[in-house]
Amino acid sequence: MRSFSNLWYWIALAVTWSTASHWVLGVPFDMVQQARRRGGQAAEDMVTLTGVNVRRLVMIGREAGAIVALGVAFVLSSLVVLGFGYGIEFAQALALLAVPLALVGGLSLRMAVRIEPVLARDPAPEEVARLLMRHRVSVQLVGVVAITFTALWGMFQNLQVSVLH
Repeated sequence: MRSFSNLWYWIALAVTWSTASHWVLGVPFDMVQQARRRGGQAAEDMVTLTGVNVRRLVMIGREAGAIVALGVAFVLSSLVVLGFGYGIEFAQALALLAVPLALVGGLSLRMAVRIEPVLARDPAPEEVARLLMRHRVSVQLVGVVAITFTALWGMFQNLQVSVLH
């Protein structure tokens, strides 16, 4: 299972990070842009959708956070050990995709907890948009680092295989 020489892996990586940076806390980025440009109903819709998603994330975090954290930790540590401990390339590829996404999940939960009291006091839509934009930048930063590291690791793996054959 040569993951790093497979075009589909790189397409999946690009689509994953594109989607992660477009859907910020479950709110599509174009909705945030429309809310900032037009205001009115678009801004109200953005605040409403943000509120629904933030309450959902916070509720999941409070009710099942420990179980989810344990499950994610088990899966990620298994992938890392199989991939980098035992040299299984498929597990490496999945780990290089899943570990940064888990970080984004943690950042999203943290931002949801931060936004929840802001939404409770009926904020200006611009304030909500600013918080969503800040979170989007952090997701994009994680994505850039993850893509760069994955590309370098993938090239290293491909060069290593070509030298051995």
